[in-house]
Amino acid sequence: MNILIGGAWPYANGSLHIGHIAGLLPGDIIARYYRAKKDNVFYVSGTDCHGTPICIKAKKENTSPQQICDKYHNEFTEVFNRLGFSYDLYGKTTDKWHIDFVQNFHKELYKSKYVYELDSPSAYCNNCDKPLTDRLVIGTCPICGNETNGEQCDFCTTVNDVTSIKNPICSECKNPVFFYNTKHLYIAISKLENQLRKYLDKHNNWRKNAIAFTKRYIDEGLKDRAITRDLEWGIEVPKQGYEKKRIYIWAENVLGYLSASKVLCEKRDIPFSALWKDNSRHYYVHGKDNIPFHTIILPSLLLAHNQYTHLPDDIISNEHLTLEGRKISTSKNWAIWAKNIVEKYNPDSIRYFLIANGPEKRDTDFTWREFTERNNSELLGTYGNFVNRTLLFTKKYQNSIVPKGVSDIAINKLIENTFIGVSGKIEEGRLKEALEEIFSLIRFGNKYYDTLEPWKTRLNNQKECDNAIYNCTQIIANAAVLLKPFIPFSSEKVQSWLNLDDGWSIKKVEAGYTLPEISILFERISIPSQPLP
Repeated sequence: MNILIGGAWPYANGSLHIGHIAGLLPGDIIARYYRAKKDNVFYVSGTDCHGTPICIKAKKENTSPQQICDKYHNEFTEVFNRLGFSYDLYGKTTDKWHIDFVQNFHKELYKSKYVYELDSPSAYCNNCDKPLTDRLVIGTCPICGNETNGEQCDFCTTVNDVTSIKNPICSECKNPVFFYNTKHLYIAISKLENQLRKYLDKHNNWRKNAIAFTKRYIDEGLKDRAITRDLEWGIEVPKQGYEKKRIYIWAENVLGYLSASKVLCEKRDIPFSALWKDNSRHYYVHGKDNIPFHTIILPSLLLAHNQYTHLPDDIISNEHLTLEGRKISTSKNWAIWAKNIVEKYNPDSIRYFLIANGPEKRDTDFTWREFTERNNSELLGTYGNFVNRTLLFTKKYQNSIVPKGVSDIAINKLIENTFIGVSGKIEEGRLKEALEEIFSLIRFGNKYYDTLEPWKTRLNNQKECDNAIYNCTQIIANAAVLLKPFIPFSSEKVQSWLNLDDGWSIKKVEAGYTLPEISILFERISIPSQPLP
């Protein structure tokens, strides 16, 4: 089966923090799972490089927008590599293959009955003497009353119409803005309401936040949106008369899922239609702020274009991760930067915590105390201890040879049921529950080991000792396979020790197998005296 997994494209105007990683990590777990099942996986993402904030940052740093993009793209790539993200293609929106695809897509889109020209008001700052993009206009949100920009409200997540913002001012000089009329291309999202509502009704399996937010956007009345803007930094509009305008960022960055997967299809000699028209399953992984772009904007572009007819199947939309009880704020430097934490800690420890304590269904909090406690008590104390005491016992008392034991029927059934349960939960995006089910198997293994007391029976009942070690080894082998999508680095170690392949299937370590050298899987960590900035 063809599986598309699209991770949200992080924006190239600042470093990634742990909240970003928590929102994107589920995509890698789902991708690794389907690969282990031997499905044809297209796991794609990239760096979002266009838009006004990047131009502002480039101006402040006396450099070019492209250099800003390249700087953060390289940083993002390093972080993802350190954390084991297994993208099949991680690009950027300035790549030629993306630009070419977007322009070709838009050429066809403009022929649609859902695209029209309109003279519409655009913001202008007389003091700065320049037109302003929606993001550069700030004022009061007409929905919740909080301060917002003209693009999207950070408080209520409303996708704004810049002309509806109350008391609009320029974000740079804080002077009132004025509006002038200019011609732009619009997509008639309002005319797609029935199709979008039917689409939503078919997906009651989405997370509650995705269903609630999407329903709210539709119920409040869908608004047509401009797909061109008066900009210099962006993808050129492929239409005569629009030479000085650019494609609006939201109408091109979500097309990155298509452009990147098209590159992969060509490399693998697979028809693009096999992924975007025929039977396949599409996952989209992001934070809840990005819900409307994946459940309203992307489907609207696809419906209006009417060539790529596969709308998103699964919306994996995380809630927010806070830090020590406070909202993460990049402007106030209240964040744990991903580039710093990957330098100091085991990537599996980071991955484990961000799933086990991740904001899957509700906002959750990152604290250094809980991060260290869960590493020490669960990864090290429960899993690492079970693996090491079993295998090191074999090394010390059984000449490194897996003993001949009687396979326990109840344990075999438990392993089988765990595979079934974990598979279903991963496919449904219930990753926290899947991880807990695996650890339930590991806790059973620890209890089984303690109950059979092989350290005693080796002296007076070798058969019972052999049975205990043999069955514990089988639990470890299967736990490593089950955990591979979640904590790949330590799982690869265990798989190499037990000579296991990557396939998502029940494993058996034959009696007589000789273990290689065994090392410690996890190290104890302590709360940092000077927490990372």
